[in-house]
Amino acid sequence: MGRIAWPALALLALMGGAQAAEPLRIGLALPLSGPDAGFGQGARLGAEQAVSEINRAGGVLGQKIQLVVQDDAGDPKQAVAAARKLAGANVRFVVGHLNSGAAAAASPIYEETGIVSITPGATWAPLTRRGASLLFRLAGSDAQQGLIGGTLLAQRFRDRPVAIVHDKTSFGRSLADEAARALKAGGGRERLFEGVSREDREVAGLVAKLRALGIEAVYFGGLQAPAALLIRAMREAGLNATLIGSDGLLDKDFAQVAGAAAEGTLMTLAPAPPRLPESRGGARTPRTPEADLFAGAAYAAFEVIRQGAEGARSTDPAKVATYLHGGATTRSVLGEVAFDARGDLVRPPFAVATWRKLSDGRIDYAGTETAP
Repeated sequence: MGRIAWPALALLALMGGAQAAEPLRIGLALPLSGPDAGFGQGARLGAEQAVSEINRAGGVLGQKIQLVVQDDAGDPKQAVAAARKLAGANVRFVVGHLNSGAAAAASPIYEETGIVSITPGATWAPLTRRGASLLFRLAGSDAQQGLIGGTLLAQRFRDRPVAIVHDKTSFGRSLADEAARALKAGGGRERLFEGVSREDREVAGLVAKLRALGIEAVYFGGLQAPAALLIRAMREAGLNATLIGSDGLLDKDFAQVAGAAAEGTLMTLAPAPPRLPESRGGARTPRTPEADLFAGAAYAAFEVIRQGAEGARSTDPAKVATYLHGGATTRSVLGEVAFDARGDLVRPPFAVATWRKLSDGRIDYAGTETAP
């Protein structure tokens, strides 16, 4: 091979520099319009701050992140369209989607096109049980929350009569099924497993069954409305059984409907959202509690991508996914994060709160303790 002239060498150097500077395209798919826009806009703020700080520190393995944003409006059909646009834009990673239905609809597209997706908030248990190899989530699943509720039931009411009730929704039934499995694993078994419809305003028959069985604790899988009716009817019937629920009770209407009967109810829930690091630019963007809910998780998703790429020594999505599935621990604003073979968190961040009467007379959930 002959000698290369200096102009040619200079051209090669310039080409090499251009390749090194090629950005790493990462998609952001969130509900930026529609009823969940407040949550999505907050997650976008967290994502944009993370990208800014990672790029300021040199990027991901020397590549600066280029954010490609799509609005899915929290709707499965729009999520599919957004996923296809992101795949067409040659992104390698996607942070999103926020809603379970949207994430479930978009996931097959990311799998087919070799894109790693990290959802900051989807909790639907089957999402990671459908054979997806490139999907990860930074929220505890409904199944994991039900498992914790059932473990709590087994620990505190071992060898005492307990019941498991759900609101006949897929969310509620999933929680109830997992609670029953955990109770059985803990050496217990429910005396009654029954559903009550959210549209059913009459629960006297169910309460009569609970009284007849001498039930001392009820695990409730579902949302606040039927749970509030149930606990109120239990107290009116003189049944002092403890109610244990999930973050489906996380609504001020629970105490308003249940009244004084809400006091003493236990509830599993995710811990308070973390504060984002102070922006190096010094500017702080005003946020609402709604926006703050997922800002930290979206920020953490980019920390996971960066550390995953560093651990895999590659920005190839398949290599990063293999590294993360191996149980590697990454540090984030959510604390230490590690994933199992399915892409679920190894240690889901749930706590236990108690509804109590506060000094101002209101009944609200106050204080948390470590979940079992």
